Amino acid sequence: MPKVIIPPPYQGPTAGVGDVLVEGTTVRECLAAVDTKFPGFEAQLFDGDGRLHKFVKVFRNGELVGRDALENAVDPGDRVEVLAAIAGG
Repeated sequence: MPKVIIPPPYQGPTAGVGDVLVEGTTVRECLAAVDTKFPGFEAQLFDGDGRLHKFVKVFRNGELVGRDALENAVDPGDRVEVLAAIAGG
């Protein structure tokens, strides 16, 4: 099963859970599977049109997944990691 890695800023819906094993065949399906287990998760990542918020980055096995590549396939042993782009001033 793919594993979704969730950083602390997005762990509100997961009640602090940072690693979630999911069933999914694409990056988007994996993220949706986390939302199925922990409702409210996807609302943090996507806008009303289903596009990733500009400050959210998603990686598959350490490689950046482009905003237009969320339908890319994942394998059972893959890691999908969500990162929050943090800016300071």
